[in-house]
Amino acid sequence: MLATPVASSYDAASTKTGWKMTVTHTSAFSHRATKLPDEFDTDTLAEVRADLAGNGVSTPDGDDQSELAAIVADARAHGIDLSIVVMHGNPGHDSELRDLATEVAGFQHGTVAVFSDDWIGTTSDSISRVRLEWAEDTAKFKGGDSEEAAQILVHRLAQTPTVSWTEITSVLLAGLVLVIGGLYWVKARRRDDTTAADTAPAPDAPAPAEDSEVPSGFAEEAVREPASR
Repeated sequence: MLATPVASSYDAASTKTGWKMTVTHTSAFSHRATKLPDEFDTDTLAEVRADLAGNGVSTPDGDDQSELAAIVADARAHGIDLSIVVMHGNPGHDSELRDLATEVAGFQHGTVAVFSDDWIGTTSDSISRVRLEWAEDTAKFKGGDSEEAAQILVHRLAQTPTVSWTEITSVLLAGLVLVIGGLYWVKARRRDDTTAADTAPAPDAPAPAEDSEVPSGFAEEAVREPASR
């Protein structure tokens, strides 16, 4: 269980979320670089790690973990090595939850799911990103009911996919190769036709017709005629 939050004038977010936050120049820079939710720093991540080592669940101080712990245990019994992290409120952007899940995955193997009031961030070393996001879709926007959201997420992850994304990807790649090959073949045919047209010999000039020649007798008479005058 995480420590009781400490309210301060510079960190109103800790009162809202229930997380303790120690602000330092180093941690503030780290937040901007990794885009974690503002209330998570080195100290809170250490507390998350300690919590997850117990029952696979980490929540703000005062939250009942029993139902979430049961969901985690059931998921693990069905082959999903799940760990759950819960925060109160929502971060500035939903992508921060996925960044937090990735950070937690650095010390917690398996599938990590981070829940805020309305969003979910996940990462896994055994489940594809496509399947994770498919499972997230119907588990979002539960108004802070992390137990309901977690149950929906696990139920979706436990379902056998009706479509193999590997097969779909293979088919799409094969189709792309065929299209590229067809375009190359068409271009090659056009290039060969153009080359053949350029190298073809020009047709011979037609020979003069025989009846166009002046008869030799008429020519001789024409030559002799002036002499007779």
